[in-house]
Amino acid sequence: MLLAAAVIGSGIMAERLASGNAAVALLANTGATVAALAVLIALLGPLSGAHFNPAVTMVQALRRTLTWSDAGAYAMVQVLGCCLGAVLAHAMFELPLLQSSLHSRAGPAQWLAEAVATCGLLLVVLGHRRSQDAPWMVSAWIGAAYWFTASTSFANPAITIGRSLSNTFAGIRPQDVPGFIAAQLCGALAALFLARLLELTGVVGVAGGSTTQPGRR
Repeated sequence: MLLAAAVIGSGIMAERLASGNAAVALLANTGATVAALAVLIALLGPLSGAHFNPAVTMVQALRRTLTWSDAGAYAMVQVLGCCLGAVLAHAMFELPLLQSSLHSRAGPAQWLAEAVATCGLLLVVLGHRRSQDAPWMVSAWIGAAYWFTASTSFANPAITIGRSLSNTFAGIRPQDVPGFIAAQLCGALAALFLARLLELTGVVGVAGGSTTQPGRR
């Protein structure tokens, strides 16, 4: 919820203050997202593995480091949290709480961008060597991908759904969501293949991929 609120809320603030300058707005949105993501991973990683992303959760289930029943529960909470984050952002800026985005994000270039962004994110998750590196490595990748991908790097099905509920700078039309999610899942599967090919074994404590929790091991 807090991650989605940071992404959407910073987009609202950036758009209001940038006076129509899209580059400045995107820079502000990027900075806030990167900072919030790093802090949330560091804060919640030891508690739950900082599972914010259904694509990461799916890959961990495929790797058998997470059961499919747990993965399903995580995915439901991830989507619910991101939807509530959109509502929270709207409430903070005195906007209608329930919205539907009109921001068009569609086409092969956007889908390819989402696949690349998600693939890179999963390679970081699967390949980093020390759990304390997860906050800065994951947030650094997302921050960079904001700028080198055509889609501004959603890289998360739950965030994509949440952002469809906000007709603001960070939004995406509901009809464009399935294409983004399909591309994200393809990117995640490609990352799993590449990680095995490159023998990127990583560590257990990762952003969105930890299976070590208090009382479980």
